[in-house]
Amino acid sequence: MRTLANMVARLGQEFDFRIVTLDRDVGDAVPYANVTHEDWTAVGDSLVRYMSIAQVSVARLCRLVNDLDPDVIYLNSFFDPLFTQRILLARRLGRLGRTPVVLAPRGELSEGALALKSVKKRAYLHVGRAARLYRRLIWQASSELERRDILRAGPYVIERDIRIAQDIAAHDVDLGLVRTPREVGSPLRVCFLSRISRMKNLDFAIRVLAQVQTPVTFTVYGPKEDASYWAECKTTIASLPEHIQCIYGGTVQPSNVRQTLSCHDLFLLPTRGENYGHVIHEALSAGLPVLISDTTPWAEVGSKGVGWTLSLDAEERYAEKIEEVFLWSERVHAEVAQACRRFAARKSNDALVIHANRALFMDVICQEQANACSRM
Repeated sequence: MRTLANMVARLGQEFDFRIVTLDRDVGDAVPYANVTHEDWTAVGDSLVRYMSIAQVSVARLCRLVNDLDPDVIYLNSFFDPLFTQRILLARRLGRLGRTPVVLAPRGELSEGALALKSVKKRAYLHVGRAARLYRRLIWQASSELERRDILRAGPYVIERDIRIAQDIAAHDVDLGLVRTPREVGSPLRVCFLSRISRMKNLDFAIRVLAQVQTPVTFTVYGPKEDASYWAECKTTIASLPEHIQCIYGGTVQPSNVRQTLSCHDLFLLPTRGENYGHVIHEALSAGLPVLISDTTPWAEVGSKGVGWTLSLDAEERYAEKIEEVFLWSERVHAEVAQACRRFAARKSNDALVIHANRALFMDVICQEQANACSRM
């Protein structure tokens, strides 16, 4: 949802965003407090319609879309069974008229993502292709890397139907945020903040730490999305050497993410793939160098001196970088922290990214208007 929130914050004065979403977080049994299901709720520069799981049906979604008569439908996931699959089915059945649809896979078609539950996903791709659910879609890729993922996973995709528009970063970077210094000789404070799932590769991070020779306090933040996977991780944690301490810090409210991260020295996220990685931007904006896999669009952190992108085939190199950061003086830490915040601020104010997202919608709308005129 951070992607949509940032998009609305930057483009909400130019477009009338109507967001249809569940009334609860994924996996939660209880809806958000004070949610109404019968009307639109103003959230920032958008109007949001909350729906319970029972309310999400093809018929109800069709009525909602046809009542709104939008210029474009934007789908914020590829494999989502509640909204994306139902909208694509309704579109295939001709129940949504000629409204153009933009689909943002959000990294779900990366090799790392497709390797998880691969049989089920491949079956869905096959069925969707046979049912011609993906004809005449416009695809949003957040990077050149994701563009290649889309073409590889979907041989039915026409290359000219892919638009590259990087996710919009949060624009409230605080250059004055002060990182909490580490006491001389104390363990390096490394953190992981993300959903605890196989895609985020926490078990890899734990195996890396087992190879580190210097003292580390490793704090894991994030919801336990996959309970069985978390149990596996805890088993690995139990075998860590004594100089590596691992702590589960619980979930962090979005408004507290940067302040929480600023109490650490290094952000570690060996993810199997990210179409963008908003938490990477948040870590940088909190003054943390990032140690991440090379399966994200953040390859330039190395050349900018604010982190490293490494292959997942090289656990030992991750361990070496952690040991290297442990040896930094506080002066070096402070200089790198300032460089991280400045780099994050430049990303937040990238006019080309804002323009690409604006053009994503305007081009689709203008093309549909031209098509409508030609049909008259």
